[in-house]
Amino acid sequence: MPTLSLKTKLVFAITGMVVLIVAALSALFMVELVHRRIEQTGKEAEATAYQVFAVARSALQVDFRDTRINVNDPKQVQAALKELLETDTAVNSLLDYWLSSRPEFLDAAITDNDGYVLSHSNPAMLRKTIAKRKELSLLVKANFRDQIRIIYGPIQSYDFTIPLQRAEDSSPLGEVRVGVSTVLLQEEIKKQTRRALTWSGIAIFTSLILSALVSSIALRPLTAISRRLDLLTSGQVEPTLSLPKRSDEYGAVSHKIERLGRQVRDVKEVFSALKENLDQMMANLQDGVMLFTSDYRAVLVSASTERFVGMSRGEMLGSYPGQIFTHDFPLGHLILEAFNNHKAVGQEEVEAKNGHMVQVALDFIEERGERIGALLTLRDSESVHRIEDEIELSRRLAAIGRLTSGVAHEVKNPINAIVVHLEVLRQKLKEIDPDTRRHMDVIASEIARLDRVVQTLVDFTRPVELRLADMDLHKLVDEVVMLASPAAGQHNVTIERKVTQEPLRTRIDSDLVKQAVLNIVLNGVQAMPEGGALRISTRRDTESALITIRDHGAGISSDIRDKIFNLYFTTKKGGSGIGLAMAYRVVQLHNGSLEFTSIADHGTTFYLRFPLAESNTIDAPRRAPSEDSVSKA
Repeated sequence: MPTLSLKTKLVFAITGMVVLIVAALSALFMVELVHRRIEQTGKEAEATAYQVFAVARSALQVDFRDTRINVNDPKQVQAALKELLETDTAVNSLLDYWLSSRPEFLDAAITDNDGYVLSHSNPAMLRKTIAKRKELSLLVKANFRDQIRIIYGPIQSYDFTIPLQRAEDSSPLGEVRVGVSTVLLQEEIKKQTRRALTWSGIAIFTSLILSALVSSIALRPLTAISRRLDLLTSGQVEPTLSLPKRSDEYGAVSHKIERLGRQVRDVKEVFSALKENLDQMMANLQDGVMLFTSDYRAVLVSASTERFVGMSRGEMLGSYPGQIFTHDFPLGHLILEAFNNHKAVGQEEVEAKNGHMVQVALDFIEERGERIGALLTLRDSESVHRIEDEIELSRRLAAIGRLTSGVAHEVKNPINAIVVHLEVLRQKLKEIDPDTRRHMDVIASEIARLDRVVQTLVDFTRPVELRLADMDLHKLVDEVVMLASPAAGQHNVTIERKVTQEPLRTRIDSDLVKQAVLNIVLNGVQAMPEGGALRISTRRDTESALITIRDHGAGISSDIRDKIFNLYFTTKKGGSGIGLAMAYRVVQLHNGSLEFTSIADHGTTFYLRFPLAESNTIDAPRRAPSEDSVSKA
């Protein structure tokens, strides 16, 4: 149902008030009208009756002593009087005149004590007997409700009666009757009622017009204020320039609106900045975050929540937990039970709808014992475990770096001294037999190899200056394929390359990244001694470039998967254990990540991610992490 405007409400209010006043006054008028009309009719009937009485009594003042009538016989006297009334022209003329000039009365008659008509306003009623009617005084003295019920009810007739007798007689000869009908009273009242209703309608219609005019004048300042607020909120005009200054109530309200407008604009600017930052933060969150109001309606949902729940943000916003989650899966069952029991959940790991394990945290927000909302956090357990593993690996690498740096420093000096003394020993021994020379050459060769190992340790722990430049990873993959093809051919391995049409521009040190990718490719080639296909593919993954290297070897057993990036750890005969550790370090230096999946007897897949050039935060050459730092892949 549409809401009525304030103007319409005001018109209805004024008109309704006028209608009530008119109705009340009309009711009072009706009460007074009916009462006065009946009272007036009673007085007029009384006056008419007394007028007829006077004429009839005058006609009855006859001296019967000079007539043949025995004055001592009451019957003869009464018979003579009745005959006199029947034939008296004055009485009959008065009744005829009354009938024609007083249409509001029903009739007028003179009857004897038995109701026999001696004279009547209707000649047809002469010498007939009429029944006695109710006294008119009953109607006059009745209350308003009874009067209305009688007048507008069934037709009734009332009489006003006066006993008729001669002056010298003590007993009445008959009575004068003046009849009144409720139909005639009703017609008289209706005429005046219609006149009153006409004026009432005119008053109501006039009040409707006046109320519309008054409401328009009264609401004109509100209309101006409303227009001013609209312009103010839209920022189109300055409030101080909209209307001239006024000192009345409207001016005071305008001044307050002006101050409120400045506050609204300031708050709007702050809110816009906060909303923009919050939207950006929620879009970049890897965890699923949902904020609920006091009635458990979702008002804030991060973009990552969609992959945990399997529902779009638009569907979740404004919904209740029962509309988002179901009891069909452990995740939904846990959350719904927590909401129903109002019990917080602290980092419990359950299975989600997609089969992945999710860490759930639910906190109820309260202030002074009053519930104001709830915060639900969903986190991918596999990602958490992977990050924990990477942190642990970085910690180990840092520990190894500290160890190797110390060992290299301590071993380098003795090696240099041994080399110097070996050369001095050769100069002192002018004649050396072949067997001694062979032993000395072996010692020199092993010392040189030991020096290379120590130098490798030094190079691994030494800060690396990155030579960053924009490069398309497709070109880098082509170069790696060209370098690895000879070794792959020796092992009967075919390198299959699959790249996207979209360029993958990254800002990297091409030499270091090429060496890292080449190390992983060669490891994959060596993992397939019986030959096969090694696949290298590239594609865009959100804001990162992804290189996937997949072999079909024996795979990596689960008991050594957490060690393969450790320096000098290798399962290959003659391997150095440096290649994967170096590749992991290079990816770290580029703010990327290196991950892998492996299935026994089906092969291993490595995933190398590098930030794309537009989102890369590397603005200057980076150094390798210090010995005391912990890196995160």
